[in-house]
Amino acid sequence: MATVLVASNRGPVSYVRGEDGSLDARRGGGGLVSGLSAVSSDAPQESLWVCAALGEGDREAVRRGVGEPGVRMLEIPPDVYDDAYNGIANSVLWFLHHHLYDIPRAPVFDADFRRRWASYRAYNRAFAEALAAEAAEGAAVLVQDYHLALVPGQLRALRPDLRISHFTHTPWASPDYLRMLPDDIREELMSGMLGADELGFHTTVWASAFQSCADGGTAGTRVSVHPLGVDADELRALAHRPEVDEKLARLRAEVGDRRTIVRVDRTELSKNILRGLLAYRELLTVHPEWRERVVHLASAYPSRQDLDVYRDYTASVAELAERINTEFGTPGWQPVLVSVQDDFARSLAAYRLADVALVNPVRDGMNLVAKEIPVVSEAGCALVLSTGAGAYEELKDDALTVNPFDVSATAEALHTALSMPDADRADRTKRLAATATALPPQRWFLDQLEALSR
Repeated sequence: MATVLVASNRGPVSYVRGEDGSLDARRGGGGLVSGLSAVSSDAPQESLWVCAALGEGDREAVRRGVGEPGVRMLEIPPDVYDDAYNGIANSVLWFLHHHLYDIPRAPVFDADFRRRWASYRAYNRAFAEALAAEAAEGAAVLVQDYHLALVPGQLRALRPDLRISHFTHTPWASPDYLRMLPDDIREELMSGMLGADELGFHTTVWASAFQSCADGGTAGTRVSVHPLGVDADELRALAHRPEVDEKLARLRAEVGDRRTIVRVDRTELSKNILRGLLAYRELLTVHPEWRERVVHLASAYPSRQDLDVYRDYTASVAELAERINTEFGTPGWQPVLVSVQDDFARSLAAYRLADVALVNPVRDGMNLVAKEIPVVSEAGCALVLSTGAGAYEELKDDALTVNPFDVSATAEALHTALSMPDADRADRTKRLAATATALPPQRWFLDQLEALSR
């Protein structure tokens, strides 16, 4: 039986089936993986990660009884998983917490929504039952993110002896937005969350939003703030691999001796890529002195392309970038270089090349890109950061901050960033990097485990 358990939709390993039928295990990265590794190596207790089987390779591994030590994958029926993940988590809860709805048209909570919510409930229930079966008496269970918002309450009913936490990696909706949900669904969501002993958020803003939605009903549940940072040594080591050096050389050849404005995002609606491109267009219009002297490196990786609204948004990003290149480009200068491939090595190369980092989400739980670029930028970078980023709370003193909806102000901030003296930019970068690495993933995870133990 495990004494420390983590539950998340995506786990630390995935399986790919080869042509000969063999299964190849591929280990993932990120904060949760390194955090759980810290628990496994620094503490004597048994740990277990419970996650969903996402692809056919994962499901085949479950059926064959193949598995990595310390990982249990759950085979959720594909129709139930699709309803829960795409139909509720990404189409309802994500839109609520990020305030993304086009109000005249959405949301619509009808019979089909109720059917999908029943799948979301069943998906959460599968996790709760697996955790209840695997946990030792008094074990610590750390549940992750909006996909599993009902698990704490469900697990509490099954195993009242357990110590349960839930961490939300997104923002939390304002009370007015959350009240869009049908009353019974909203009560079920809040009851699920409040089944935890400890609820964690990245910022005081999101923690306060949850408390406002709970309307004082958090007795017995602590609400805490743990702002996830980056591991400086690991990130710098990754950024200086030979593969990244090759990508950097190619980018330098394309950019030449021009300044660079770098952004790296999924084409997620909340990332505000279109307004960022409009701000760059306005920079070139209002400050023509930057024409042929700057290149916008925009990595925009397609996200959630099984949803129509995301496919349309991705297409709009590509179309706007092409319009800017057509309007301003010259035979020797392409103003925007867009990458739509999920290429981490290229992203790290762009980080190293960044003179300006543009991070302008409408609403974001944290946004680690805002923390990562200053850590690896070689010449130092000026950070243009929107007030909607979770990272704003920590980085605002050394960033150029903007209203994410104000395209003109963002354009002026880009001008200021490009014009910043080298010494000022270098000093800001050092302070940004120090703040960004103050709570690296392992420490972030262990802090929550210690808080739950208390």
